[in-house]
Amino acid sequence: MTTTWFITGTSSGIGRVLTEKLLARGDRVAATLRRANALDDLRAEYGDRLWLASLDVTDTQAVHQVVGRAFDELGRIDVVVNNAGYALCGAAEELSHAQIRHQIDTNLIGSIEVIRAALPRLRQQGGGRILQVSSEGGQITYPNFSLYHTTKWAIEGFVEAVAQEVAPFGIEFTIIEPGPTKTKFGEGIVSPSPLAVYAATPAGEVRRMIAAGSFPLKGDPVKMAQAMLDCVKRTPAPKRLTLGRDAYARVRAALVERLAALDLQKEIALSTELDE
Repeated sequence: MTTTWFITGTSSGIGRVLTEKLLARGDRVAATLRRANALDDLRAEYGDRLWLASLDVTDTQAVHQVVGRAFDELGRIDVVVNNAGYALCGAAEELSHAQIRHQIDTNLIGSIEVIRAALPRLRQQGGGRILQVSSEGGQITYPNFSLYHTTKWAIEGFVEAVAQEVAPFGIEFTIIEPGPTKTKFGEGIVSPSPLAVYAATPAGEVRRMIAAGSFPLKGDPVKMAQAMLDCVKRTPAPKRLTLGRDAYARVRAALVERLAALDLQKEIALSTELDE
């Protein structure tokens, strides 16, 4: 059966691969992107099955207009994929106020507004799926990516809460957590001017690895996109989908460590309640 998808950030990376796979199997895709002609080749091949719109997700009014227009013109959207985003890389005190705000406006507020725009339409049509692309960085952290992690940890909390609110309407969420992936994501990394004081710190080490291209990128975007397509078939929807061998290992280790630390504080936690 043909399904209709709405995907943000489709000009490259996983968003582009998802779009290609869906069109090839006969589905319809409403694709948003910032570079207006980036999908011209696919439009020429697939015609009206590819609906295109330029969108900067930091423009809240435009987000609601584009999402509404997609539903109006396509009649129904079965799956929304919140994929647009980028990484800001620098030690916290190196970042400018404008860089911080733009990272949050894009990765967090932009994702929130896409979801908010889609919810009433999905509710009215009797349900649907939302795939929120996060990162292993929504569960773990690296030096130099404090603001990127801020947006990913925050959007995961938002999604977990909203999923409970809209479950009665047949709307389900899956948080997608890929590890470092061999895409052009790294080309979009924004970095501030470095402070010399951080050169001999973990922040400086990460900066040098990225600059040298030695940060390991083991994730296959084609396989990851397929895993995302496959997860939509699962009922109920998985709350999270972690993608990549190293991502699985790092996220698991972080969760085990947090659980062990919590258990060590059990007596303290229980001791702080009101006396009966």
